[in-house]
Amino acid sequence: MRSDPDVLPLTGERTVPGIAEENYWFRRHEVVYEELAPRCRDAVVLEAGCGEGYGADLLARTARRVIGLDYDALTAGHVARRYPRVDVARTNLVALPVRSGASDAVVSLQVIEHLWEQERFLRECRRALRPGGALLLSTPNRITFSPGRDTPLNPFHTRELSGAELAGLVHDAGFTGVEVLGLHHGPRLRALDAAHGGSIVDAQTAVVLGDGVWPEGLLAGVASVTCADFELRADDVDASLDLVVLARRP
Repeated sequence: MRSDPDVLPLTGERTVPGIAEENYWFRRHEVVYEELAPRCRDAVVLEAGCGEGYGADLLARTARRVIGLDYDALTAGHVARRYPRVDVARTNLVALPVRSGASDAVVSLQVIEHLWEQERFLRECRRALRPGGALLLSTPNRITFSPGRDTPLNPFHTRELSGAELAGLVHDAGFTGVEVLGLHHGPRLRALDAAHGGSIVDAQTAVVLGDGVWPEGLLAGVASVTCADFELRADDVDASLDLVVLARRP
């Protein structure tokens, strides 16, 4: 485990880079930032729910400006110290502290499932965007993340969504050109699934909920995961791990 004193504490939900046991989840999130970064080139980007800040910093490599927003004071302070090219503010995400039309892109990855007022949040995202500005959003796919349930398995989540449900919310909030993509395991991760009882995710969950002892082969597999091991595509969205929505403010 990493012992850097400036690393945010693990909560069981927030993804932190540089920890072998967290690497699968980190890469699963990082790959979406990598895929969306070209859409943020030379843009003023608002990241609603920036978490640890690694994603905002990744976007800041090519964006004109990145403003990272988070409700948690500890998190906001960490981002300000660790990622100086990201501007940071602590705020409630249903009342974004920016003037209307100030942003070229609003990015919000793995956040909306935590919010009670999802519709209000999306309306705020629309308000913050200039006409033609981009909404770039991701969330776990309810169909595969909490299969067969009306309430989320994850205690940190308030409401999970299917691709169709998410697209409907985004459309009803006033966005156009709504496109839904799905994140899937690529060939090497599918091989790791097969090697660990059919699901490397379930194998990790069993460790966390069990005695906390990682089998050597499982930890090595988790630590080896890279962004290249995932596929983001438009087909078979209902079977995907995570959903990614692309939309525009008219």
